[in-house]
Amino acid sequence: MLRDTVVQVNLGVLADNMKKICEMVGKGVAVMPVIKADGYGHGAVGIAPTLMEQGAAYLAVATLTEALELRTQYKDYPVFILGHTPDRLLPIVVEQNITQTIFSSAQARILAEESKKAGKKAKIHIKVDTGFHRLGIDDLQELKEICSFKEIETEGIFSHLALVNEEENEKQVKKFLGIVDELEKQGIHFKYKHIADSIAAVDYPEYRMNMIRPGALVFGLRSFEKGFVDVEQAMTFVTRISQIRQVRKGEGVGYDYLWKAPENMAIGTLPFGYADGYPRNMRGKGYVTIKGVKCPIIGVICMDQCMVDLSGVPGVKEGDPAIIYGDGSESTMTIEEAAELAGTNKNEIVARISARPPREYIK
Repeated sequence: MLRDTVVQVNLGVLADNMKKICEMVGKGVAVMPVIKADGYGHGAVGIAPTLMEQGAAYLAVATLTEALELRTQYKDYPVFILGHTPDRLLPIVVEQNITQTIFSSAQARILAEESKKAGKKAKIHIKVDTGFHRLGIDDLQELKEICSFKEIETEGIFSHLALVNEEENEKQVKKFLGIVDELEKQGIHFKYKHIADSIAAVDYPEYRMNMIRPGALVFGLRSFEKGFVDVEQAMTFVTRISQIRQVRKGEGVGYDYLWKAPENMAIGTLPFGYADGYPRNMRGKGYVTIKGVKCPIIGVICMDQCMVDLSGVPGVKEGDPAIIYGDGSESTMTIEEAAELAGTNKNEIVARISARPPREYIK
């Protein structure tokens, strides 16, 4: 590794998580893991083989760029773009055999034209807006028009829950199933119908239909409330002490001397900062764990480095490992705790980890 600051991904844990999710839903429900945002910070290309081995029906991403990263490495595996692809880039979607989300007849027409030019059928899943109001359509005539293009294989239809409450969830699902039913009455059928993300897949089994889209759940990030599946955190974020210094009582540390030593003490400099994706607002709240001891971050978190209080760490020395995010054992900070301290959600904590720290895959 070319850096001491590393994202470690336990592929064994990831495989177990995927296996448990598949067992939870049963053989009749396809599992399409969502590995957008570079696999929620875990490294999409690096984790893909593990998910494939555990039976992923598809690999879902948000953008064409993300899809092409997977396609470059995995030539034939089904890849699905959940988000919008600009019309000018649809020829690439066709050429690379990527399944595209479609939410307008105009876009479907362009994709059909590109498919005809390429001499192959493009696959699509239609996005229905059932109330989230992000992407999607709910006009039955336009949906029928999208399905009428012979150059396109309309493989799936899907929507996304706002997860406001049970009443709103039920309204969305009812609207979705009503639209699907109307289309099926007119002879339009879909291989895949899906609306459930990580939370819905666990808490609302009746919403699983014949495909689910787990994202955070695959990585052991638990947000479910009613149901349960025993997934575990797959990521550990680690670094090492670059330098240890002794500071005297009253001396300032870092930018603007916003922190001053309350006594003579040892501090350590660590080679990670907000450019690595660590929340800058963790100043005064965050900590790392060294030799089982919580070491508070002191001063302003810098772009590339930060400083910690080493008081109470026995026999500490330069080069000693420090756990930024762990599994909660030995006083380490979990991703869930980091989210609470930073005032955000677990998904953002992992998705914001930049490409700069190398990913290390542990089997």
